[in-house]
Amino acid sequence: MDSYSETRRSERKTGILPSQEIRELIANGKIRSSADIPDDQIQPASIDLRLGNVAYRVQASFLPGRSATLRNKIAELKIADYDLSRPTLLETNAVYVVPLLESLALPRDIGGKANPKSTTGRLDIFTRLITDGGLEFERVLKGYAGDLYVEIVPRTFPIIATAGTKLNQLRFIRGNPLSTDGILEQYSGGRSASHY
Repeated sequence: MDSYSETRRSERKTGILPSQEIRELIANGKIRSSADIPDDQIQPASIDLRLGNVAYRVQASFLPGRSATLRNKIAELKIADYDLSRPTLLETNAVYVVPLLESLALPRDIGGKANPKSTTGRLDIFTRLITDGGLEFERVLKGYAGDLYVEIVPRTFPIIATAGTKLNQLRFIRGNPLSTDGILEQYSGGRSASHY
C-alpha cells in the first residue's frame, strides 16, 4: 500500500466527524438533549446548539476551572435569572450564562470545538461555549461527560432571546488530526511546502 493510501485510511480514523457520525452519536446517547433533536439541527460537519429555558445574568465572564462546576460558579456570581420559555430582553454589555438543551457523554477519543453561528456576528452578539471543568472557552475535552453552557454578551443593542435559539455550533473531532502543514509535509516526503 502506498503512503497516499495509508494517509487516506488514517484520515478516516481522525478528524472532524461528518453528519452521519453525529447522527450515530445522537442515536447512541453520546449527544443528549432535553428536547428532540430535529434533523435540520445537524449540519454537514457540526450540530447547532440551542438555548435552554433559563438565562443567568452574572457579574463577569468566567471559566470554572478544573475543580468547580458551572452551576456552583453561577450561584456565586449570579445577579438575576430570566425565564427563556418566553421571549426575554437581554441588555447590552451584560454577561449572561445559559445552560443549553444539549449535553454530552463523549467517547474517550472524541472532543469538540465550538464557534458562534454567523448570525451572531451580524447582530454583534459575543457568545462562546463553556463546559464544566473547562480551562478554555469553545473547547470540549475528549471524553467529556456533562452539561453545556453558553456565555452571551449583546454588544451593540439589546436582543430578544428565547429557549431553542441557536447561537453556537459544535464540531466533533476524533483523535489528533494533523494540521494542514503536517499533511503537506507528509505528502511531500518530509520536505516543507516552501520547497515547491
